[in-house]
Amino acid sequence: MLAVSSVKLSLRRHLRGSARPSCAMSSLLKVDRDLKTRVETFREQISSEAEHLVASFFPKKLLELDQFLKEPILNVSDLKDIHSEIKFKVPEPVLFTNSHEGGDVNTKKRKLEDGLTDDSWPGGTKAPVVPEGMLKCNAKLVALIERVKPEIRTLIEKCNTVKMWVQLLIPRIEDGNNFGVSIQEETVAELRTVESEAASYLDQISRYYITRAKLVSKIAGPHVEDYRRTITEIDEKEYISLKIIVSELRNQYVILHDMILKNIEKIKKPRNSNAEALY
Repeated sequence: MLAVSSVKLSLRRHLRGSARPSCAMSSLLKVDRDLKTRVETFREQISSEAEHLVASFFPKKLLELDQFLKEPILNVSDLKDIHSEIKFKVPEPVLFTNSHEGGDVNTKKRKLEDGLTDDSWPGGTKAPVVPEGMLKCNAKLVALIERVKPEIRTLIEKCNTVKMWVQLLIPRIEDGNNFGVSIQEETVAELRTVESEAASYLDQISRYYITRAKLVSKIAGPHVEDYRRTITEIDEKEYISLKIIVSELRNQYVILHDMILKNIEKIKKPRNSNAEALY
């Protein structure tokens, strides 16, 4: 027990900043003076940019997104207006005959009216004919997605900058007086959460395209109306999700701006410069 207590006491003395002078600490690691100057310049740039983001960019962006939510493109009353017509000619089913029943296989190949045949099957198969050579995406949703994606990326990038700024403000580990440090750590955790949620929005958009492509490939063959209806349901769901994403982006700017401003004193100066006397 005595040995354990001795180890704990030594650790406390090591972590306590007043236990050894700063000049002695800096002598433990030699840093090139030019590199140190450049790193300090980088820290100052991050600090200046982050403070501008919190004080000016965040409130402007939240107002901008709030205005975006009021635009007609995000306030469609009838979701049928965002449906996309899928144009291609579904061929009639082809009946195959057993080649063992007699007759020349070549005579069983049927040439389609549009000149398409499939030589891999004795009776030939009919393929769907796409007028434009490609099945198009939902143009209205694509246009909306192209507006939302840059907003998502912007939030991720700006959160990363502010997070780095707060992390650089965290002082070295010491005993006691860590309430301000806990506020800094909580702020970093919130910024990290916002980054993660914003990244998930990009994944959601990718999954929409993949899911829709699979459904479109389904309706290109079988004569099943449910596949067509499912595509319209997927489009409507994505439209609603995009509106929710824009709303969440705005809310996250509001929350981060409010949280950091309320705690800016402790974030910038987590510890008192003068130790208060204990009575």
